[in-house]
Amino acid sequence: MNIKISSNFQNLSIKLYIWPALLLISIAIYLFQNQALNPLKYIEIQKDWFYLLNAKLSQWPQVQYNLTQFGDVLIFFSFLSVFIIKAPKLWQALAASSIISAILSKILKEFFCVPRPAAILSHETFNIIGMPLTGPTSSLPSGHSITIFTTLTVLFFAFLPLNKILKTLMFIIYLILGLILASTRVGIGAHFPLDVIIGSIIGFISGITGIFLINRFKLFFWIGLKKYHPFFIFLLTICLFIMIKKTINEQLFIFFMTLISLLYSLFLIISDYVKK
Repeated sequence: MNIKISSNFQNLSIKLYIWPALLLISIAIYLFQNQALNPLKYIEIQKDWFYLLNAKLSQWPQVQYNLTQFGDVLIFFSFLSVFIIKAPKLWQALAASSIISAILSKILKEFFCVPRPAAILSHETFNIIGMPLTGPTSSLPSGHSITIFTTLTVLFFAFLPLNKILKTLMFIIYLILGLILASTRVGIGAHFPLDVIIGSIIGFISGITGIFLINRFKLFFWIGLKKYHPFFIFLLTICLFIMIKKTINEQLFIFFMTLISLLYSLFLIISDYVKK
């Protein structure tokens, strides 16, 4: 598996930046044409769109609230922790991509300073699932959407098949799954639609950039080496305690599944470490 993933990563082309760049340019032109390069006008031009999507998606509050948790690095990465041993190359890419996505998210949020829906719109005009998010974090771009697409992008290219039909099918699944997960940020009333779209594009860019970096500089090469297993055992144990606390506070189905995933990954890593 690790050899297959390494081969897929090596085959990536720099041309992958073209489409996300064109999409971001198109969005910038659209905002410029509508004189929406300031926060208030940016919100105004998509307010109706936000109300419509929020009303439709929030009809399934438990589904939305569970799915939106995948935008939390702790949740998504816990499900993928099984690959620390089985596919360390995947985790090398995830580590590099996540650092890039965190930096981009921080810089862009501070640059745009767009208020979140709950900070500027009346709470009676739309549905809020969970605690209202009013700030001080900027709404643009959606950090959860960045995380979702960063992670899915690395997974997509890691397991990309050679067959063209399967490749096309996998891309469709990747895109639909990503948009479903990212759109929950609108469904729970945490972000405007363009926050999610832009965040998703930034996530894709972060994902492929992380892959290019580990190909070029061999970053995080130590992930998967047996002598570093105690570090991951410690890290996953900390994550386990955090998830136990989260589960006690909110009995979400996704949290229970995360606990099971962490326990299984801990078992695999400990078993591999004590093996002679």
